[in-house]
Amino acid sequence: MAFREVARKKRALPKEECIRLLTEQKRGVLAVLGDDDYPYALPINHFYDSESGKLYFHSGKAGHKIDAMNRHNKASFCVYDEGYQEHDNWALNIKSVIVFGTLEPVEDFETAMALCRRLSHKFTDDEAYIDREIEKFGKGTLVFALTPEHITGKIVEES
Repeated sequence: MAFREVARKKRALPKEECIRLLTEQKRGVLAVLGDDDYPYALPINHFYDSESGKLYFHSGKAGHKIDAMNRHNKASFCVYDEGYQEHDNWALNIKSVIVFGTLEPVEDFETAMALCRRLSHKFTDDEAYIDREIEKFGKGTLVFALTPEHITGKIVEES
């Protein structure tokens, strides 16, 4: 499939900046094909693994998102920064990245929990807390990966 490029090329972000945003931002919006083919988009925490180039998420093992993923494994994921304003200008400038790709569960439990640990480190360095959470919720947690097929980013001024 040929993915669309950013229409305003001057606004496009280089790939390195897209990866930086995927790495630094803690949350984004995952969009899947939901019930009756309606888009289903939800805010979700993520972890970008620079070695594999994949995004990882954690979830319960059942629900709307999981049903949608099982029916159709294509998805998009969007992150955006907090933006900035130029001096004496009301308009906010926001950098955003959209990743298009396919979703798949991480089947190996130990790998999944190691990924949960890495995701947790985006929010806390409290190892005791992370250990307790994994002990308490690990068996009921699904970790899944988004393998990118296309990454695009841009900066938009709200004016």
